[in-house]
Amino acid sequence: MRFTEKHNSTPIYLLILFVLTNIIGCDRKSPQIDPPVAKSDPPVVKSDPTIHCQKESATSFLVIGGGGAPSNNEIALEKNLLYFQRSLCKIGYTPKQAKVFFANGNNGEATIRYIDESKREQYKPPNIPNLNGSSTYRNLKSSLLEDQSVKPLFFYFTGHGLLNKKNNNDNTIILWNEQYVSVKQLAKVLDQMPYQKPFVTMMSQCYSGSFTNLIYKNGDRLQPIAKQRRCGFFATIKTLPSVGCTPEVDEADYQDYSSSFYAGLTGVNRVNQPVPSADYNLNGKVAYNEAHAYAKIDDKSTDLPISTSEAWLQERESQKDRDVIVNQPIASLLVSARPEQHFVVSSIIKMLNINIALSFNQNKKVLALILNDEIKQTYLERLRMELTNIVMEKQIRKLGDHNNINIIDRLIECESGSWENNS
Repeated sequence: MRFTEKHNSTPIYLLILFVLTNIIGCDRKSPQIDPPVAKSDPPVVKSDPTIHCQKESATSFLVIGGGGAPSNNEIALEKNLLYFQRSLCKIGYTPKQAKVFFANGNNGEATIRYIDESKREQYKPPNIPNLNGSSTYRNLKSSLLEDQSVKPLFFYFTGHGLLNKKNNNDNTIILWNEQYVSVKQLAKVLDQMPYQKPFVTMMSQCYSGSFTNLIYKNGDRLQPIAKQRRCGFFATIKTLPSVGCTPEVDEADYQDYSSSFYAGLTGVNRVNQPVPSADYNLNGKVAYNEAHAYAKIDDKSTDLPISTSEAWLQERESQKDRDVIVNQPIASLLVSARPEQHFVVSSIIKMLNINIALSFNQNKKVLALILNDEIKQTYLERLRMELTNIVMEKQIRKLGDHNNINIIDRLIECESGSWENNS
C-alpha cells in the first residue's frame, strides 16, 4: 500500500492536547462518545454519490457484507459494497433499490478495521449510503422471503467463509456476531421462495465454491436440481481460501474476484478507470458468465473462480476424462468453446506463452522451470479447469442424456443473464 509521511514542527502545547485527545478517542468501550476523526481516517461520504442514478431495474438486489466481529470486519468489505453501489449506478440503476446489510448496521459503533497512513490499526463506523441494517441471519432470511414476486433476484455476499472439514459440500458464511449459515441452511430458505423467481448469486468468501450446491433442493447434491432457477459465481473452489479481505485502504491495490467481476460487468474498475469490454459474444451487453470469464484473467491472485455450471461439469469428470483432457493438443479442445471460454483460454495461452499445438501436460513440462511463482501456477490451473469445462460440456451433449442436457442448458441460461436485460 502507498502511504506518505509528513514531518512538521509542532508547538509542545498542541502535542500535549493531541495526545490527550487520542487517549480519550481510543476508548472503544464507550461507543456513546464519538471519537474525534483523525486526519488519517478514510474520507467520510457526506452525500450519496449515486443519487443521480434513477433508472429502475426489473431485477431485485440483496447485498450482505462484513465480518463476524470487528477483528475481521476489514475496510475492504465496506469498500466492496460501495463499489457494488457504484456499479449499479454505472448501469443506470438507482442503488436505493438494493437492500444492503453490513456488519453492525447503523448503530454507530466503530467496527470497521483499517490501517491508517501511519500503519496503525484503527476502527471506524460503517458509512454506506442506503444501508438497511446489520448483516444478521434474520435480515438475510426475511429479505429473501418477504418478496413473493417473480422478479429475478441478484444476491451478493462479501465477507468471510468457513470450511466444513467433515463435509466441504456444506461450508458456511459468517454473519455479524459470528452467526454461521451453511449451504444447506441457505438452500432451505431458497426452497421457500417462488419457484418462478430466478436467483443469481455472486459470493467472494473463502471456500465459496461449496455454495455451487445451492442449485440442489436443500443444497444436497444427492437430491434433484431445485425447481427454482438458481445459479451463481464464486471466487474460488470449495477447498481453498480466497483473497481480498484486507484492512488496507488504497483500492488501487485491490486484486480480488469482486473487483474483477464488477469491472467486467460494468466496464469500469473500482478506481473509475475503463476496462476492456467483456462482451465476448458481441451481442451488445455483458452477461454474468462473461464478467466471470473476465475475472478469471483480471484477478491476479491465487483464487480459482468457479460457477455453478462449471462445478456441475467438473464433478462429472472421471480420471479417464482428465487423462484425455490433459494429453490432447489444446487446439483440438477449443472447437466447441463458447466465446467467453475461448477468451479465457486464449488469454492464458498468451500470458504463459503456451503452444496450443501441444497438450496441457506437454506445455506443463516445458513451463516447469519458469512456473516458479504462485500466480503463474494459478493461471495454469485455471487453464486446466477451463479446458475441463469445455470438454465435459461437449461430452454431456454427445452422450445424449436428456436430463443432463436439460440441467446444463438451464444452468448456462441462468448464468448468461445480465443486469442489462434483467434475466
